[in-house]
Amino acid sequence: MNLFRRFLNPNKSKSDKDQDTPDKADRGKYMPEVKLPTDERFMLNFKNNGGKFLYCEDEAEIQEAFDNILLENDWYEKQCCCFDENLKNKFDSFNLDFNLSANAPFFLSTCEYLIANDGSILISSNQIKERKLRELPADFIILSSTSQLIDTIGEGLRGIKFKNKQRIPSNITTIKNFEPQKESDFMSYGSSSKNLYLLLLEDL
Repeated sequence: MNLFRRFLNPNKSKSDKDQDTPDKADRGKYMPEVKLPTDERFMLNFKNNGGKFLYCEDEAEIQEAFDNILLENDWYEKQCCCFDENLKNKFDSFNLDFNLSANAPFFLSTCEYLIANDGSILISSNQIKERKLRELPADFIILSSTSQLIDTIGEGLRGIKFKNKQRIPSNITTIKNFEPQKESDFMSYGSSSKNLYLLLLEDL
């Protein structure tokens, strides 16, 4: 996805910037606004919410990005709260002490979907069991893929129901606030903010 590469490389040439910006003079005053693609809407809203975004083209880049996050936060050889055996195996070379403790420095997980309209992360008991967000560490690393990008929460709920016909998961919630200082804001009352890194794997 060229969009994600451009986002991670803001030092674009003038010609690149000209291509990204539509000529407003060509649009009439009453013309409807152009709806951004799903991936671009998610990216902009997610970053506006305070999330940290790392786009990865393959598994090697996932491992490199994960390594950089551990180094940045001094999480090497520390505890990691993780319920997912596949993730434990994927990152077993980083000498982490995987456990279920909310006192661990960070929580490692996948997610259900990435919601473009508000830049939120949709999760369920498939990822967090029956824990409330406040019962998990303040720092999250979420592994997701571009095929999980969708427009609305309603679309995500239908997707969860379709994928889990035998037993619909409980504890479905979204994470939207990724800056702890915003948690006291009136608009985010009742939510639980998380310092969140998103590792987004290209799989389309």
